Amino acid sequence: MATKTAAALNPKRINDPVRQARVDLAAAFRLAARWDWQEGIGGHFSMRLPGDDELFLLNPLGVLWSEIRASDLLVVDIEGNKVDGEGEVERTAFCIHGAIHKAGVRNHCVIHTHTPYATAMATLKSPRFEFIHQGGLRFYDDIAYDPEFNGLVTADEEGERIAKIMGEKRAVFLANHGTIVTGETVGEALQYTYVLERNCMYQAIARMHGTPLQPVSDKVGRETREVYKTDPVSPDVYFTALKRTLDRENSDYAQ
Repeated sequence: MATKTAAALNPKRINDPVRQARVDLAAAFRLAARWDWQEGIGGHFSMRLPGDDELFLLNPLGVLWSEIRASDLLVVDIEGNKVDGEGEVERTAFCIHGAIHKAGVRNHCVIHTHTPYATAMATLKSPRFEFIHQGGLRFYDDIAYDPEFNGLVTADEEGERIAKIMGEKRAVFLANHGTIVTGETVGEALQYTYVLERNCMYQAIARMHGTPLQPVSDKVGRETREVYKTDPVSPDVYFTALKRTLDRENSDYAQ
């Protein structure tokens, strides 16, 4: 089992990238709770521990997103062992996140949710995210679809299967389940999850009109995706603004 000194894992250190990762992930949970993304105590977010490819932060079983603090987050290794923190590592959380963190360096932050509109799409026989709005073009040619539901993800092999289907894509729709979105940073993964859910909502509402959707051409879709990669209103700029709202109202998430 991986071991770390207490100082390296102390969430109260100042100007420490580990401390910042804890605070950012806790903020993401609080924001997701505000947006009504949580389904009971289901869903989990993780972040690779800065400076160590074999450890990641993960929310403990049974703690509501609306009450998670930076110090509540567990440190887990890629074999599923709890290295630091109080609480239980939820089995499905590890099977999903552990497999994805093993799969590639792009996946520093992994957000798994059961948001209403995206999850509703995942229950369709042939779900497809339609590129009909500019925001959703961030995902152009960057979404995978898992067509099989094999029950709760409680086996390493099932997590590995999902990670293989996801491959290098940023997001995956899990049949009869929900979605997974990844990002380089917590801010990026949160913004992309928000955009995915929002665009699934637009798609559902647009279909209510009973007329054909207006798709974006391949050329424009690819060009716009590239523009988003250098967007001056970057995910971390947006995330910083969101954290200011949390700080004004209740900053205990950072404790």
